[in-house]
Amino acid sequence: MKRNTLKYLIAFATVTASLAACDKGFESMNIDPNASGKPTVNFLFTKAQLLDFNADNTVNYFTNTLNCGNMIQHFSTFKILSGVGDKYTTNDLYQGLYFTNTYQAYINPLKDIIRYTNNEADANKNAVARIWLVYNMHRLTDLYGDVPYTQAGLGYTETIFSPKYDKQSEIYPQMLQELKDAATQLNASKTTFGSADIIFKGDVAQWKKFAYSLMLRLSMRLTKRDAALAEKWAKEAIAGGVILNDADNAIMKYAEGPQNLNRNPFAFQARFKEYTSNAYGATNNEGGKLSKTLIDFLKNNNDPRLAVYAAVWVGTSQDTAAAKQKGMPNGLEAEPTGFVTYSEPNQNTVFRFDAPAFVLTNAEMNFLLAEASLRNWYSGNAAALYKAGVEASLRLCGLYGAGGVISPAKITEYANARTFPATGLDAQMNEIHTQMWVLMFANEYEAFANWRRTGYPVLTPTKFSANETNGTIPRRLRYPQTEMGINGTNYYDALKNQGADLLITRVWWDK
Repeated sequence: MKRNTLKYLIAFATVTASLAACDKGFESMNIDPNASGKPTVNFLFTKAQLLDFNADNTVNYFTNTLNCGNMIQHFSTFKILSGVGDKYTTNDLYQGLYFTNTYQAYINPLKDIIRYTNNEADANKNAVARIWLVYNMHRLTDLYGDVPYTQAGLGYTETIFSPKYDKQSEIYPQMLQELKDAATQLNASKTTFGSADIIFKGDVAQWKKFAYSLMLRLSMRLTKRDAALAEKWAKEAIAGGVILNDADNAIMKYAEGPQNLNRNPFAFQARFKEYTSNAYGATNNEGGKLSKTLIDFLKNNNDPRLAVYAAVWVGTSQDTAAAKQKGMPNGLEAEPTGFVTYSEPNQNTVFRFDAPAFVLTNAEMNFLLAEASLRNWYSGNAAALYKAGVEASLRLCGLYGAGGVISPAKITEYANARTFPATGLDAQMNEIHTQMWVLMFANEYEAFANWRRTGYPVLTPTKFSANETNGTIPRRLRYPQTEMGINGTNYYDALKNQGADLLITRVWWDK
């Protein structure tokens, strides 16, 4: 019996070995030769950069212009439905889509890049992807507050399809630490994204400055909530080295075509959906114009950016003469008389299809360094840094083409005319951040965030009869309504921590 059992075991082992031998090559035969097991990370990174500033991305127009741009009174809109930012009302399409789109278009591919470059040879690619992930996540959490962070983008690898919402109080320290770690990891001797990197072409030194500059921006967000934490990270950023020269500015460049995705999204989407050139300012689809608040400031201060930002349609062409510029009041509920006579963005400068987008610049850094100096976190002279910020802001306009160039003499004249208060923190902060508000025209996300953090410039809320904020400027956007169903448990947990899902609920740093 034992002998027969042994015989059967030997026979079974022989058959098994034969099957194993026959199986050689089956795995490779069952792999689709046209499919890639590992993504092309260079392509993914280009996509993650471009989609964020993509003319085909309608979300940019909905969120950047109709919401933030109207709330911050760079723009105004007399129509009700599309005037969510002007009237302080809710529309899920205009306010929730940015949340959903960010995870799908940016966070997921960036998480893939980070996973596939987690090795020594790809250290630079890994670091840059992490920096760009923080850039996208900081804008998302600034707009909504608590959001999925640690579990975001883990559906494919860890089957987490209902990610928890992290508290913003926990997200910010993690983002700041991530920037430090990624900046430290950058090494000029290793491979980069090269030309696949649309902004810096793989320049490691510039990415390091970008990381520390973003760190300074984020650290200053915390001044109202946790001054000690803000000071710690601001000093870390300054020591690391922020963007101070025009040549190091993070700028997304565009072309006239031939594809829409090559065009500036701020210009293309607004001109396509709203400021259509064939209407010549008479019948804008969303009822929008430039705000009276912005135009009055530029005119009253003889700001040379007036002609760069604004123009009025006279017949079939735009006129930039200062005397003709007129901003439309925010909060209107009907089309004003003479609608065509109100200022719109200049289509020969800021509204050019090939106009650049300013991601992060030395102008912003100088303004934040001026504030850091006032708080005794930096040894530089606040007045000199403020002046440098103003001058850098005006130089940026030259990148909008010939119509945006402000002469060195005009720049000096305007900068000298801006008297920086010798004393009084409120007055000094007002001067710095009012200039930041002007600088951030077109980057309405950042204008909205910086205004909430500082309160400058002082803006008068609109008085739309059916507003949802008790007549106050919103402090955040509402989550997409779909979150209640597809991620309900985590959504409601977030509300328990942050507060009701309302426009007036403040994010954590907006104490």
